[in-house]
Amino acid sequence: LAVALPLVKAQVGAWGQCGGNGYSGSSTCVSGYTCTYINDWYSQCTPGSAPTTLTTSTRTTSTTSTTSTTSTTPAPTSTSAPSSGFVTKSGTEFRLDGKKFYYVGSNAYWLTCSYLQNTVDVDYALDQFKKSGMTVLRIWGFGDYTSSQGSQTHFQVWNGRTPTINTGSTGLGRLDYIVKAAEQRDIKLIIPFVNNWDDYGGMRVYVNALAPGQGHDAFYTNADIKTAYKNYVKAVVSRYSNSPAILAWELANEPRCKGGLAASSSCTPARVTAWVDEMSKYVKSLDNKHLVTVGDEGFFNRASSSDWFYNGGEGVDFEANLKLSSVDFGTFHLYPSHWDKDYNWGTQFIKDHAAAATAIGKPVILEEYGIPRDTGVRTVELGKWHDAVLASNIAGDMYWQFGTTLPSAGKTHDDSFAIFDTDSDYKTLVVDYAARMKLK
Repeated sequence: LAVALPLVKAQVGAWGQCGGNGYSGSSTCVSGYTCTYINDWYSQCTPGSAPTTLTTSTRTTSTTSTTSTTSTTPAPTSTSAPSSGFVTKSGTEFRLDGKKFYYVGSNAYWLTCSYLQNTVDVDYALDQFKKSGMTVLRIWGFGDYTSSQGSQTHFQVWNGRTPTINTGSTGLGRLDYIVKAAEQRDIKLIIPFVNNWDDYGGMRVYVNALAPGQGHDAFYTNADIKTAYKNYVKAVVSRYSNSPAILAWELANEPRCKGGLAASSSCTPARVTAWVDEMSKYVKSLDNKHLVTVGDEGFFNRASSSDWFYNGGEGVDFEANLKLSSVDFGTFHLYPSHWDKDYNWGTQFIKDHAAAATAIGKPVILEEYGIPRDTGVRTVELGKWHDAVLASNIAGDMYWQFGTTLPSAGKTHDDSFAIFDTDSDYKTLVVDYAARMKLK
């Protein structure tokens, strides 16, 4: 339930939440179901009739408001921190428990999406992911809506100018389960706080609510929007600041001057970089254990280039962002088939980011990339990119996107870029490649 709504203590239905830190609803399940402890944040009504005694923490809420927006957030909760297991950086490399940490991972945005509501599916997906040898998974940490989503996953609901953060089983409670499940499997997570695009709300929801009629880049400058964003960031970061499952917090998915809305005529890379500077410092003020990154596509800002991937035309300056003291590593994405580029251009894009990593002295990861399955060249061309990564100092590789068939929800989203664990080239492109990367 969203924290702004009154809680009604009735019997909880099958598979519903019945306990956990911050939960104040009923702990009594409907007939035939038992309230079962899942993790510190989440207990669930599962089939069975054996009595279960639960301890539920008292919820405390606080309200932060400005002249134009209010946000209700729960008291911080977190996992119990082990003495090790946090990823750090050293030069262009990551370190984990004192050892170099090169990795192959993937993206699974769908893990926090509305159709995936059964924890059995979460466990299955993470088990299949781990079997491959991959170690880092990127999932969405956002879901902004302007109306109630009922039982569908949603992290924040806006009513006019007021956002309400959902800490119940359909909101951050669902993320709680994923984080704990990742901890149990030694899987690391990268979690972005907002989307540049309209999928799952995005920056457009903030702009429409708090700066209506303005361009997309008002997200980076409007004081009320920045306050609302910080409130949400604090709610998420505070919950998991002690969890070793988090590899990094990510400011946004693919921030640009434009998104669902057009950019204003005055937007420049400097505007976005100033926002990155402010927000990365803010995240660091909340959590000094985890790394912070931008989540941008890695576009350069070089005045001598006429190529919009290299001349700052989208409002991104990869090198300026990476040089910021509060940004720990860089990200870049690679989709030549969408960008009207050939695959050899992609290889050079990888090399250029490796060179930037060397020059600036920080890790850089290839965070998203893909070639459509139906091109007939995916195995060969991705293999060339993998060779370029292995031959360089690129610290991590995360293809878009991991695919599998879930026990109850069925086949995960297939956008033609997905590499499924049943695909004929899965072993070559994922399993074997992950093993090679660990030897780097």
